[in-house]
Amino acid sequence: MTLNRRNLLKHFGAGIAASTLLAPRQASADNRESALDSKALPQRLEPIRLDHNENAYGASQKAIAAIQETAKGTSRYPDPTVLQKALADYHSEATSSVNQVFKPEQIVLGCGSSDVLRMAASAFLAPGATLIMAAPTCDLIPKYGRSRGATVTEVPLRNDHGHDLQGMLKHSNKTASGLIYVCNPNSPTGTLTTRKDLEEFLVKVSPKFHVVIDEAYHHYAGGSGAYMSFIDRPSDNPRIIVTRTFSTAYGLAGARVGYAVASTSTVEKMARESLPFALNRVGMFAALAALADREHIDSCIDRNSNDRQEFMNQVNARMLRALDSHSNFVCLNVMRPAVEISEHYTKNNFVLAPLIPSMPNYLRISLGTPDEMREFWRVWDLLGSHPMSM
Repeated sequence: MTLNRRNLLKHFGAGIAASTLLAPRQASADNRESALDSKALPQRLEPIRLDHNENAYGASQKAIAAIQETAKGTSRYPDPTVLQKALADYHSEATSSVNQVFKPEQIVLGCGSSDVLRMAASAFLAPGATLIMAAPTCDLIPKYGRSRGATVTEVPLRNDHGHDLQGMLKHSNKTASGLIYVCNPNSPTGTLTTRKDLEEFLVKVSPKFHVVIDEAYHHYAGGSGAYMSFIDRPSDNPRIIVTRTFSTAYGLAGARVGYAVASTSTVEKMARESLPFALNRVGMFAALAALADREHIDSCIDRNSNDRQEFMNQVNARMLRALDSHSNFVCLNVMRPAVEISEHYTKNNFVLAPLIPSMPNYLRISLGTPDEMREFWRVWDLLGSHPMSM
């Protein structure tokens, strides 16, 4: 067989896999007594990770093929305008019923949506400005705000765990300018703030504020009539910045591709804060392929919906509580200090999300594969009796 570059990589990868699998057998031959003691061996070689809200089913095969093919050209920088145009066309098609046409100039790209949030903070925050956000919510943007010297104001969620928009509005009236951040669906709660409430809020926000609406979990929220994306049904407010990512439903968390849709003037200000060549070539072509594979994304959305329902079935069977989730994770009320449960899962080879300081009895659980979730509940049942929901 001709040992070309592709075959060489294939054999190299196979060799690594084989050596990994054979290593425990070799160890057992060298130390038979230790191998016979099952307690001396880990149940799994790798922990089950339910901490980052990733797509449990992975990327589209078309995206993977694009990654493999594009790897040949990694000596070249990418041309980001290719993805900007594809996204503009994609969203224009999705909003054809309302005759909305997006231009490539309305889209700014980044190394994941975290990079896009950094650009927004850099463009619109400075000493004397204020970042207004919910608590709890995604904890990336406050770090960027503080690095710019801005004041960070956290407004607790309402009792139903939706955003307290009236509270945010009061704080915005007390400061000269800044940025308001709304994650919808929200992380770590998975809850929605209705489109109606958001529209009423945006009318009242000071024109000196830009508003970031983070739609990282947009694809999972389609089952609610109260939700409508600000890209799919745009607002004419030029200060709205809508962020999306390829890390969640598209299954490309490791490729690091995110973007924002906004007015041309807003995008220009954000683009000035972008890192040179922040978008990598492999990630860009993977995103293009993923965007075109509608069948895969629809399948992932359906499977997530089923997995989320099964999770709630298991919650109810154990008389626990969980917040109504519109995402690919569930905020579970563990009915006791969450730190105890987190430590229990760490001992059983799981990685869970960090604790939520303002919600000490809750854990955010990313939805894994059915096998992973069965193992999650098996480990839960090792806890024995627990407080019941009242």
